[in-house]
Amino acid sequence: MESRVREALTDHHVGQRHLDRMVMLSDGVFAIAITLSAIELKPEEDLAATVLQAWGRPLLLYFLSFLLIGSLWFLHRRIVAHLRDVDAVGTALNLLTLSLVALVPVVVRYALAQSATGEDLHKGFIVYASGVGLTYACAGMMWGYLAFIARLAPDVERNLARVWLLELVSAPMLMAAAVFYDIQQKVPALVLTVLALGVLAAKRRYRRLAKAARVAG
Repeated sequence: MESRVREALTDHHVGQRHLDRMVMLSDGVFAIAITLSAIELKPEEDLAATVLQAWGRPLLLYFLSFLLIGSLWFLHRRIVAHLRDVDAVGTALNLLTLSLVALVPVVVRYALAQSATGEDLHKGFIVYASGVGLTYACAGMMWGYLAFIARLAPDVERNLARVWLLELVSAPMLMAAAVFYDIQQKVPALVLTVLALGVLAAKRRYRRLAKAARVAG
């Protein structure tokens, strides 16, 4: 035991501990977000409603929240699985992303409540699209910084890293285009749609390059 205490900690070991703690915190936030979606699962308070009417919207809320949180967790898992280390900036971007992930059940609940009452469908859609778009944008900033600026994922082939980045970037662009279209701002909506299509085309190109590099290697 004493011999282990005398061993000096290397930068690699310290960085690995930081990364492990970040992953544990992230998984905890994702799990809590999904749990909050399940806690809110209860039937509508309408005695005349059928089973489908009573449980339809709560189940839609739950599964939509689960789908969004699950897809974000899948992308987040892919990011952290390829990191060798994490720094302060990467940690801050991860915390920012997690803060938005935790709000997903609230955003979905608000959007569905607006659609159920019919009071302001546009407001519900704008809140939903903005929440989803911002969450994907933060995840994209996180991966862009870690992979291309800090270079903490050197084992990911560069073209494949670009594919993952463009996947994350295209989602907020499409959501922003939908919001502009919903508020009758068709020119910005068209511009963002064209840009998003360009991003998706670039993603396909980089995917082919990544596949060719993998075959050649």
